Amino acid sequence: MNLKQIFPERKDIAANYAVKRVDQKEYLVNGEIRIWNGQTHEIVSPICVRDGDKLERQVIGSTPLVGEKEALEALDAAVKAWDLGRGEWPAKSVEDRIACVQKFVVGMQTKRDEIVNLLMWEIGKSYKDSCKEFDRTIQYIVETIDALKELDRVSSRFQIVDGIVAQIRRSPYGTVLCMGPFNYPLNETFTTLIPALIMGNTVIFKPAKYGVLLNRPLLELFRDCFPKGVVNSLYGDGKVIIGPLMKSGKIDVLAFIGSAKTANIIEKQHPYPNRLRTILGLNAKNPAIILEDADLSVAVKEAVTGSLSYNGQRCTALKILFVHRKIVDRFLEEFSKAVDALKLGMPWDEDVSITPLPEEGKTEWLKSMVDDALAKGAKIVNKGGEICETLYKPAVIYPVTPDMVLYNEEQFGPIVPVVQFDRDEEIIEYAAHSTYGQQASVFGKDPIRVSRLVDALVNQVCRVNINCQCQRGPDVFPFTGRKDSAEGTLSVSDALRAFSIRTIAAAKATDQNKELIRNILKNRNSSFINTDFIL
Repeated sequence: MNLKQIFPERKDIAANYAVKRVDQKEYLVNGEIRIWNGQTHEIVSPICVRDGDKLERQVIGSTPLVGEKEALEALDAAVKAWDLGRGEWPAKSVEDRIACVQKFVVGMQTKRDEIVNLLMWEIGKSYKDSCKEFDRTIQYIVETIDALKELDRVSSRFQIVDGIVAQIRRSPYGTVLCMGPFNYPLNETFTTLIPALIMGNTVIFKPAKYGVLLNRPLLELFRDCFPKGVVNSLYGDGKVIIGPLMKSGKIDVLAFIGSAKTANIIEKQHPYPNRLRTILGLNAKNPAIILEDADLSVAVKEAVTGSLSYNGQRCTALKILFVHRKIVDRFLEEFSKAVDALKLGMPWDEDVSITPLPEEGKTEWLKSMVDDALAKGAKIVNKGGEICETLYKPAVIYPVTPDMVLYNEEQFGPIVPVVQFDRDEEIIEYAAHSTYGQQASVFGKDPIRVSRLVDALVNQVCRVNINCQCQRGPDVFPFTGRKDSAEGTLSVSDALRAFSIRTIAAAKATDQNKELIRNILKNRNSSFINTDFIL
């Protein structure tokens, strides 16, 4: 296959998938859409356009590179909007905050086509998966609203224990810094941003390095749906603008999805570590364990989608496959055939599976990992490993051994390392000694053996998938990890708790205090002390 021919000529790009250059100058601070006239960052698409034998990556726009001054202005706006917890937004009732988010999500749905197209061009995500990311984000917001209603209903009652009358609710922390990843720049950013907002915090959000322009259509919605200073956006080099924010000590919560190394650098810059709350989604090296009695048709299908959906650029992807010696040859034959059948193409191509990679230098980095394995005795057992600009044809590498980089390091791309094993203990030891602990998959039929592996693995990872791939959803399930894979738990309900803290208003149950509380409730004097039931 000539990979160069997969890239389109300009005339071959349908009008509904074409993209117009967007030179963004806008950013949102203190309820104002401000115009940036300084240095900008050029947005280069992973999609190349072919002109004869020449391939050229497309520049699709630019975004502001604001500096420390602008970052601190955004911080001041968020801190002012918080106003020691007395600001308009944290003081609003839960019902009023929900109404603002509902208004936002209605407006957001009108931006679907624009955002989906930008997802394709900015990060090379297929049209189908881009639509899925947008729709799932909408669903997440709706489910978050429903979860908050239920949480508030439970909190609307009073408790009387040992002569103390009390109401227990959840209160926001303050100012939150949200930083999402490039692979799900809309969905995973919003899985922290929306719960942080709806619980009453003020927010500064910084998009990832890739997948930036898709936030532009939402800036006016953020401005119009929330009080000024509640939502602020920053565009720029994280090394320039994140340090001053953290060093100020005014960030109360860090919500970051990315590498553990970067998270550690950011976190350590805060001068008050005991004050800073962190919600982190980090690296993973999720293993699949394929036992000799596994249904190979199921294992192959799940392993292909699990390891190579969106080019393997998912934290929940299967990053290494452990296959029992007795079936490894059969598995590799069927698995390689299925991998080679995956369609390479542009994001808008029908039934496409493998698309261009957005990260600069990614294909060369993947090649270096494969070269390391080949030098140490492994082989590419399928028809993969070919590179052309930003396209990398998926490679199945076997046998992978502990001395290879691919054995321990997360590849985050279309490479599938396969390890042969004899004893289940080898799998358990791998999971125990891994620096990561997000998920694992077990494929097999023997209830005793599967149970033994599950019981061992649940103390090393936070989700064990039986005869299916690793995944995040459904979003009502807890999503977290051990060790260097996560801090905090994100699900629809868990995220609401992550961005808030249980707080109590309590008094001795004297007649005088009971009358005082009755009057507060009757006159609706307090947004905290109330028995309102949200329908």
